[in-house]
Amino acid sequence: MTNSSTIKPPIWFWIVSVIALIWNAMGISAYLAQAYMTDEMKAALPEAERALYENQPVWYTAVFAIAVFAGALGCLGLILRKKWSYFLLLLSLIAAIIQMSYVTFSLEMANAMTPMIIIVAVLLVWLSKHATKKGWIS
Repeated sequence: MTNSSTIKPPIWFWIVSVIALIWNAMGISAYLAQAYMTDEMKAALPEAERALYENQPVWYTAVFAIAVFAGALGCLGLILRKKWSYFLLLLSLIAAIIQMSYVTFSLEMANAMTPMIIIVAVLLVWLSKHATKKGWIS
């Protein structure tokens, strides 16, 4: 029986994992910018946009945080070649689906990033499962 220390992942695995970590770091940055927006920053926004931020439900902010932090930790797990990355990336996907469903159906504000976020999250879950089957992570 082999373990992940003897089965080296291909170079594309490392490239994708690092890019995915950067992608999720940008998500964390967006979350922090939104979660810690000051009253002065909100006041500078157009009325409609300010109302949007002020009326977001608490659960939406929590789901946003889960999506980006679980995604970043899951990508770090890929880089560290840990099997638990699958569970964090799956959690991130579920949270992202909830978040993007709210944006799309309740706020009616979907844009090009909405499906892209879901597609990337699905691909990361697939990558972690594929890497486990190949023995690249354990």
